[in-house]
Amino acid sequence: MTYFFETYGCQMNSAESAALALVLKERGWSAAENGDSADLTILNTCSVRQTAEQRVFGRLAQYQALKKKRRSLGQPLTLIVAGCMAERLGETLKEKFDAVDYVMGTASRSVFPAILETLENGQGQTAAAILSDEKPQFSFSSSHLEEGQFRSFVPIMHGCNNYCSYCIVPYVRGREISRSPASIVEEIRLLSDRGVREITLLGQNVNSYRFEDGEREPVDFPALLELVAAETENSPIRWVRFLSSHPKDLSSQAIRVMAEHPVFCRHLHLCVQHGSNTVLNAMNRRYTRERYLELVDEIRQAMPDISLSTDFLVGFPGETEEDLELTLDLMGRVKFHYAYMYHYNPREGTAAYDFPGRVGEEVKRNRLARVIALQKKHTQELLKRRIGSREIILIEGISRKNADELIGRTERDEMVAVPGNASAIGSFAQVSLSSLRGNTFRARSYD
Repeated sequence: MTYFFETYGCQMNSAESAALALVLKERGWSAAENGDSADLTILNTCSVRQTAEQRVFGRLAQYQALKKKRRSLGQPLTLIVAGCMAERLGETLKEKFDAVDYVMGTASRSVFPAILETLENGQGQTAAAILSDEKPQFSFSSSHLEEGQFRSFVPIMHGCNNYCSYCIVPYVRGREISRSPASIVEEIRLLSDRGVREITLLGQNVNSYRFEDGEREPVDFPALLELVAAETENSPIRWVRFLSSHPKDLSSQAIRVMAEHPVFCRHLHLCVQHGSNTVLNAMNRRYTRERYLELVDEIRQAMPDISLSTDFLVGFPGETEEDLELTLDLMGRVKFHYAYMYHYNPREGTAAYDFPGRVGEEVKRNRLARVIALQKKHTQELLKRRIGSREIILIEGISRKNADELIGRTERDEMVAVPGNASAIGSFAQVSLSSLRGNTFRARSYD
């Protein structure tokens, strides 16, 4: 039997899709080329923004028509909606789209083997009936490695306790659960044995990681980083990254550990969201612009060569022109290498949904355009300064624009194009950055 995944949203969803794919392969399933031809199609969904949900609704409408056609040809298709949308909307998805056979929320992975068993045995019983007495409880998978990959995500925690007023994640992911250090180290050991070169530790807020079992001393995020550094020493894993970092929880100890161990890439994504204390307070971010700038100074003193990226959310309810100017000012002070920038869209179920003072659509678009323009300017300035430097890159694949070029990435998360062939994919290379094309460096190899 065959399966196909459509994965939307964050890196955590990608890791969870990979873990579910491993379950399928262990049971003898094989991957299909596309969802149209598979026996089982799984949509692993995202609810962070309305646009992500609308994309899934569009795909479900297409699968609705496809399933009807395949049924008439005697070719059954089973459709699962998993992830955050499944958690948020539940069985209403099946009411809206009768093509959906199973809805599997973020805490319902235990249902998955039962679903597969019904499909393998041709049973008509639903997984809900089989597990009617079981209360869904999130559990971590033992491995998240996609077949043939040289990079892997390693989830270290799940859920979020922050309840930023604009964010749906705590409602669909639940409270924070930290994975045991032993299982994290064991997965890293497995990845090392399989020749993985780079890993990314994942969590909705990795800095709040804290594992307690009542028998040993609690392990917090800096202590976990020490364990990861020890495990990766003298292993094929040369680079370690982590996402996502909340400024309120980034400690001096974590910065120190990162600076002391070169295995941690000299790049940090530190979401600021806004430059105005008034807006940050309304967002329930629980830090000030002053504290954020202090953190940036501390990070750069410990690691002068580090690159910083961030998120900006403009057009939040109550945002004034003065608030936006404070954001532009913060951008000028920090000079981020890049940023993910978007304007506020209300998410039903969040605190901000009912906030007064909504900003008009045209004003939001204009303000976002100003933020994007300034960030483009800063990105170009910073990248141009890097021309002529020598770097180590991890080769990721063949360039889509030139079959004779490879695409790689520096530890500072900069894209690099270099001449070469597919045999070098998954290996490290030493290059000299010779020029810039858009935001991608062109480089030449050196020994």
